[in-house]
Amino acid sequence: MAKGKARKMIIKFAEIQNFRKLKSIRIDFSPRTTLFVGANNSGKTAAMVSLGHFLVDNSRFTMNDVTLSNWKHINKIGEDWWSGHISKSPLGDLSEIDWESAFPVLDLWLEVDRSQVHHVSHLLPTLDWDGGALGIRMRLEPKDPEILYKGYIAARSAAEEVFKKANGERKPDQKNYTVKLWPDSLVSFLEKDRKLGSYFSVRIYCLDPIKLQRPDKGVARPQKLVNGKPVEGNPFAKLIRVDEINAQRGFSDAGPRRNRVDGGAEEKAERSETKRLSNQLRSYYSRHLDPTDAPDASDLDALQAIDDAQQQFDGKLEDGFSDALKEIEELGYPGLSDPKLKICTRIHPVDGLDHASAVQYEVIQQSGQEAGLSLRLTEQYNGLGYQNLISMVFRLMSFRDDWMRVGKAAKTIEVSNNELHFQPIHLVLLEEPEAHLHAQVQQVFINKAYDILRNHKNLGENSYFSTQMVISTHSSHIAHECEFSCLRYFRRRPAAGAGEVPTSTVVNLSEVFGKHGSTERFVTRYLKATHCDLFFADAAILVEGPAERMMVPYFIRNHFKELNQRYITLLEVGGSHAHRFRPLIEHLGLVTLLIADVDPAKSEEKWPVAPPKRRQNMISRNTVIRQWVPEKNKLDDLLDLSQEEKIKVYDRFFSVCVAYQTPVKVVIDDAVGYEEALSSTFEDALVFENLEFFRPKLGKRLQKTRCGLMKSFREAVATKRSAETLGAAMFDALKKGDKAALSLDLLYPEDRHALTAPAYIREGLEWLQLQLRRKQLEVIGPHDVAS
Repeated sequence: MAKGKARKMIIKFAEIQNFRKLKSIRIDFSPRTTLFVGANNSGKTAAMVSLGHFLVDNSRFTMNDVTLSNWKHINKIGEDWWSGHISKSPLGDLSEIDWESAFPVLDLWLEVDRSQVHHVSHLLPTLDWDGGALGIRMRLEPKDPEILYKGYIAARSAAEEVFKKANGERKPDQKNYTVKLWPDSLVSFLEKDRKLGSYFSVRIYCLDPIKLQRPDKGVARPQKLVNGKPVEGNPFAKLIRVDEINAQRGFSDAGPRRNRVDGGAEEKAERSETKRLSNQLRSYYSRHLDPTDAPDASDLDALQAIDDAQQQFDGKLEDGFSDALKEIEELGYPGLSDPKLKICTRIHPVDGLDHASAVQYEVIQQSGQEAGLSLRLTEQYNGLGYQNLISMVFRLMSFRDDWMRVGKAAKTIEVSNNELHFQPIHLVLLEEPEAHLHAQVQQVFINKAYDILRNHKNLGENSYFSTQMVISTHSSHIAHECEFSCLRYFRRRPAAGAGEVPTSTVVNLSEVFGKHGSTERFVTRYLKATHCDLFFADAAILVEGPAERMMVPYFIRNHFKELNQRYITLLEVGGSHAHRFRPLIEHLGLVTLLIADVDPAKSEEKWPVAPPKRRQNMISRNTVIRQWVPEKNKLDDLLDLSQEEKIKVYDRFFSVCVAYQTPVKVVIDDAVGYEEALSSTFEDALVFENLEFFRPKLGKRLQKTRCGLMKSFREAVATKRSAETLGAAMFDALKKGDKAALSLDLLYPEDRHALTAPAYIREGLEWLQLQLRRKQLEVIGPHDVAS
C-alpha cells in the first residue's frame, strides 16, 4: 500500500443536468458525510438515483429519467429526421446535433493534491495542471448517431407501411385508421423495450478547471464541451469505488401471506427477501472467508475436515442407494458401453448458509443442564427495525472490507511493483436509513455509520484514503445529529415558463451564515435543541412564546382544514431572536409566517414598554418588525398598514409575511357600543376577541380556573368598562403572569372550541393557506413525477 502524508483526494462537488426535475444543479460534497434534506418531491431521490445511474450502472437509464420538458427537443430531432427522409433531403452531419442539452449529464469535480497526480494522469486537461480542481463529465449520448437514425427511420417506415396497406384495403364506405402506431416520435421509439440502452451509452470527457463557474441563484452553470474527445475505458476503475444501499431493502414480517396464489412467483420473491441478511452473510463469506478460495496454510485444517466429512457421507450414500441402483441394473442399464452410476457429494462450506435459518436470534439463553436447548428464532421473526439496522451495518462493513481487500479478497487484487493498489476514494450512497428505525436508533446509526466505514488499520485517520458517505433522508432525527455544514437542502422551484416542468435547486447550508458568528451559533444550537423539522416542511411559522406555540396548532386544526393537511413546522423563537433565522429562511426559500408581538414602547432612549396608544409617538421594539418585515418602527404607521404591506416577496413562490396585533372593534360596555381596542401581545388580543369566553359565569368557572393569569383576565373583563382600561389591566397582569400556564388552561375547558383566533393570526394563516395552495398547484403539481 502506498505510504506518505499526502492530502486526501476527495469529490468536491457534482453538477447534474437534465435528470428528472434536476435541470441544472450543483451538490457540494462534504469530506465525510453529506446529507440530502428537503420536503417531499424536492429532488433528493432523483439526485441519489442519478449518482447510482452514472457511477454504478449505466444500463439503468430510461426515458423517464430525462427531464420531461426536454422531450420536445428530442422529438424535434426525430421529426427533422423524418421530414428529411420523406423529402429525401441530405442528412447532414449527425455529430453536430446537441444531445448534451437534452440528455442527462453528470460533472464530477475532484480536489486532488499534486502528490496524487499518478492516480489521475489519464484525466489531466493540460500538462500545466499542478493540483487542485479536476473535472470529469459523464454524458448519456448516442453510441453511433447514424445507427440511431437508421433504426428510428426503419421502425417508423414500417409503421407507415402498415397504415398504407391497411387503409388501402378498406372499403370506400369505411373510414381510414387514425390510430397512432409505434413509433410516432423519437421519444416513443427510445421508450420501448429499453431501446435507450441499445442506442445510448455514457461517455466520459475531461473538463477545464479554468472554465469552472459558480452557480447563479442556485442554478449550476456547467461549461460547454467543445470538440471534446471521450476518455478511453473506465477512468474511475482505479480511482473511485462506489457502493450503494437503496431505499427499498425488501424487509418483511414473518407470517403467512394473504391474497397470494400459493407457490406463485410474487410470494417466492417475498420469501426470498426475508433472507436478505443471510444472502449478505453468504456473499461476505465467499469474498473474505471461504477456505476453498486461494487457500493458505491456515485453511488446511478446515479443508481436511470437509474432505473427511465428504468421504464418510459418500460411503453412506453409496450404501443407501445400492438397492435402488440394483433395480435399475435389472432394466438393462448400464449396458456394456454405458457409464455406471455413482452417487457422490460435494460439500462446499458456503452451502451451509443457503437456507432460511442461516441467521438466527437467540431469544432465551439456557444454562446448566438445558444449556444446549437455547431458544432461537430465524431472522424474519425479528422486528423490521433490527433487520434494517443489522443489514445496513453488515453491508457497510462488507463495503469497507471489499475496498480494503480483507481476507480472501486480497488474493484478487492487482499487484504492480510489489505494491497493492486501492482506489483512493470510497463513495457510499445510502438512501433513507431511517426505514423501520425508531428515533433513538436513527441517531445512533448516523453517528456510527461513518466510523464503521473507517474501521480498518489502513483507514482510521489515514490521510491517503477518503471515505465519503452521501445520505438522503426524510428524518429530522438524522438531520439533527449531523453538522449544519453537512446538510444540502433541496428546494422546489416553479416551472421557468410554458412547456417547462418544476425543477429543484440545492442550497449548501454551510454557506448560509458566512464565517462562524453568533447568529450561526444560535440557530445551530436552537435546531439541535428542538429536533426541528424545518428542512422537511412545506412552510414555517415562527412564533414568539409558548402561548402561541400551543394555540396556533389548535387554531389550524379547528379552523383551517386545508392548512392542517400541509407539512408545516412551527418554531418558538422569541421576539428578540426570530430575526436570526432570516438568513436560513431566505436561503431555503421557505414560505414563512412570522407571528410577532408589536411590543410598543415610548420613544425614549431606553424604550420603556407601555400599553399601545395612538398618536403618542410610540414605536415597536420588535426586531422582526423593525428590520425584516415590514421594516418600519412607528406604531401609528404599523397599526394602519394593509395586508400587502406586511409581505416581503422574494420571488413568485417565496415570500415572508408578518402578523402582529392590529386594531379591532369590540363592545366592552353596551352603553358605549363599539370602540377600538389595541393589544400588544397574543394573550390580550385573544381576550379582546373572545370576551364572552373570558367573562365569568355563575362563579364556578372562576373557581375552577387554576391559572392566576386566567383569573386576572376574567376579573378585568368583569370589572373594566372601556377597551383602554381593560387593555391596561391586562398589560399589568401580563408583567407577572405565566403565559404557558394560561395556554394550558385555555385548552382545558369543554367550550374551548368557541375560542376565536385573533384577527391578525387569522389573517396570517389565511395568507399562508393561499400560498401553499398555489405552490401545490403550480410547483408540486397534482400529478408530478417522482423526485
